[in-house]
Amino acid sequence: MYQNYQQVFKQAKLIGPLTLSVAAAQDKEVLSAVKSAQEAGLIRPILVGDQAQIRSLMQAIAFHAEVPIVHETDPDAAALKAVELVYDGKAQLLMKGHVNSSNFLKAVLNRKTGLRTGRLLSHLACFELESRSKLLFVTDGGMNVQPSLAEKKDILTNAMLALNAMGIVPNVAVLAANETVSAKMPATMDAQALTEAYLNGQFPLGIVEGPIAFDVAVSREAAGQKHIDSKVAGRVDLMLVPNIETGNVLGKALIFYGQGKMAGLVLGASRPIVMTSRAESAEGKLNSIALACLSYGMQNQG
Repeated sequence: MYQNYQQVFKQAKLIGPLTLSVAAAQDKEVLSAVKSAQEAGLIRPILVGDQAQIRSLMQAIAFHAEVPIVHETDPDAAALKAVELVYDGKAQLLMKGHVNSSNFLKAVLNRKTGLRTGRLLSHLACFELESRSKLLFVTDGGMNVQPSLAEKKDILTNAMLALNAMGIVPNVAVLAANETVSAKMPATMDAQALTEAYLNGQFPLGIVEGPIAFDVAVSREAAGQKHIDSKVAGRVDLMLVPNIETGNVLGKALIFYGQGKMAGLVLGASRPIVMTSRAESAEGKLNSIALACLSYGMQNQG
């Protein structure tokens, strides 16, 4: 298990540079992250977008490397072209630049040249926290608003496959307000159903427990006080949240009160996708690129 992003970078460098296709690359923070990732030996970028704007921004951030630029002034068309490069095998990774998120995802799901797998697209967040000895993953606080049980199965499958690809066999906590299953709290019933699905062998490698409250997930002492026998308590790697509000609040609390550093990926497509908020820093975008390299490269070595 990785303790921090420094270890993620170290492993990603061993994989070797992967080709990253950037949709509508005329974005200063995106280009800064791409520049740092290339200089670190993680990627070889292909920049798709408005060539004049891209070159102007590259000059402003002293990005002097010779990189291929595919000229396309329309951001939506640039997204389609960037996705097509991945579909055709000319790039292994995809990154969103200065393009509307919904239009970017439409390109990802394009029936002719998209990256469909049949699974739901979902968001995986990764947090480096000073209070923890390893990275913490949370899904899905970024895309799916109120997922059904079937959708939660896809979301959890996506996340566990990604962590398995990184070499992690995760301890998974399916979060709810408490550990008692009640029809008055649908999240607890879904959590029970997901745990039963795990026991029936329906998920990738890992341990899945739920319903489980946040305090029990992160503390063996809390589990002991509640007399809960848990293999996950205090050892959690991945948290599945019941809805987007829970994931959004949890993520922002970890960042603003826990001084956490976040990276994020979109999962469920045939290749990892870096799609961060426009407000995300260049450092956050760089961490996300490194995570994407790791999740792709570890499963494709050799």
